[in-house]
Amino acid sequence: MDVQVIKRDELPEHNLVGADHGGAGVCLIFADNMPGHGPAQHTHPYEEVFITLEGEATFLVAGKEIVAGPNDVVIVPPNTPHGFTNSGAGHLRQVNIHVSPTFSTDWL
Repeated sequence: MDVQVIKRDELPEHNLVGADHGGAGVCLIFADNMPGHGPAQHTHPYEEVFITLEGEATFLVAGKEIVAGPNDVVIVPPNTPHGFTNSGAGHLRQVNIHVSPTFSTDWL
């Protein structure tokens, strides 16, 4: 695989699918959620890593509530029900890493 420089704004829905870019072993979601918004409970057959850049997220992971803020990294194991909501007053900005070259999500 050759080195690539990809403009985030040119990605479909601001998501990078590794398989579409030379077979990179991860997918990325560049999340920007308004207060009260976030994905419902779901699972993946691989780990998901959440890096919070700005704001506050309240995660529900396997029934446990976790609050994450700037510079926090949350790692969710494979096949673990999880979701989060922007629980802060402003934007929630994250980079969410799916440890897989393609997305696979089961919504609960």
